[in-house]
Amino acid sequence: MGKIFVRERRNVGKGAGVPRFEIVAVTGVDLKVYHSHIRKGEVEHIAADLGAEIVYLPRGEGEGGGEGDHAGGRKRRGGGRQREQEEAWPGRANSAC
Repeated sequence: MGKIFVRERRNVGKGAGVPRFEIVAVTGVDLKVYHSHIRKGEVEHIAADLGAEIVYLPRGEGEGGGEGDHAGGRKRRGGGRQREQEEAWPGRANSAC
């Protein structure tokens, strides 16, 4: 008997019209997942068809539970080159040479 590990997505609420769950891992069954964001009814149907158990993982609230500083959100563009110029030559970053 296999297991499908599922976690509720962070920024999706009930009735939002988008899949609320995300498949995190699968063990003991041969399964290819093409869309990791999935509805509860869909994961229940897949589990019943495979004879697998669904394991709902805790969502993890607050800080410290994500990848890096952004915890799974979009990455921000930093403007790193301009910042490097300002640190090397204060006051000259926007002036023409």
